[in-house]
Amino acid sequence: MRPNFALLSDRYIHGTEPTSHYLALDPSFKNPADTAETNGLRVTIDSTAMWNSQMERTELIPQTTANLGTGNLFYHFSIMTTSTNPPNPAYEHQILFFESHFTELKFGVGPTTTDIQWMVSSNFQWGTPFTPGTWFNFAYDIDFSAQTVGLWASTGSAPLTKVAQNVAASTSTNSEDFHVGVLRLVSGPDTEDWYISGVYIESGPITTSVGNGTGSSVPPSSSSSASTVTPSVPVSSSSVPPATSTSAAPGPLQSEYGQCGGTGYTGPTTCASPFTCKAISAPYYYQRHSCTNIMTGTHGRDLSESGTRWTPLQVQALRRFL
Repeated sequence: MRPNFALLSDRYIHGTEPTSHYLALDPSFKNPADTAETNGLRVTIDSTAMWNSQMERTELIPQTTANLGTGNLFYHFSIMTTSTNPPNPAYEHQILFFESHFTELKFGVGPTTTDIQWMVSSNFQWGTPFTPGTWFNFAYDIDFSAQTVGLWASTGSAPLTKVAQNVAASTSTNSEDFHVGVLRLVSGPDTEDWYISGVYIESGPITTSVGNGTGSSVPPSSSSSASTVTPSVPVSSSSVPPATSTSAAPGPLQSEYGQCGGTGYTGPTTCASPFTCKAISAPYYYQRHSCTNIMTGTHGRDLSESGTRWTPLQVQALRRFL
């Protein structure tokens, strides 16, 4: 399934410039191994992409009637940066995430700020050096029934391999809260370009080949341009926590800026210390809540109930990509 996407509300997301300033489609923006797509997407963040006075973000979200939160689904995507307008590792970046942040990629955080890292509810699970000019392919392995999530990854044209086994998570989505893009937590002057390709969602078993979204798995290539991702931290029982424990464990905690309540919300309702769950004020956020720092009182983000739709030409162009 390759969902259509619409731009999040321009009151909060894409800043003061025209949409084309933040989002662009072009064949040069996609993974060359992805022969199923015509274009890739360039996502730009700069000082004008302000949201909530503290963050800069540019994202797309699904607009679909399909249920994207049932059974065992694989959320596929590829990302890349280059030496031109690279991401600043001094800033925390949240990349391709759900509103509750039960699974996401991060850049600019510990243990190694220059690594692209996979997090489950803000807990580190896996990481690898984020090399400019290299396409990194991923698939979130989400079992909504078992409440677990794992990760598949590769680089270039190599087939996906499972780099982190499934762990327990509060897997939930309303099928409209998968953020395809980047949120930078610190407001800074740097202009950053992120490239996204091959976004699609499928039910199991997973397609490990990169590009067509329908083919079967292919064996690893011996070509130097097709290699699997080598994690900076080996995948082992010590680096990837087990999905179960012999002792009773507390429920999942929501991280800073994550949703923790509201109408129809089923995710974590308790915030990690030192944050507490507070309602966002009307008129736009009265149905939602977010984790707030009880020391500073800064509010977290929340998904707007309304969204600015693309023009017909923009939608047509985006459909060719997605």
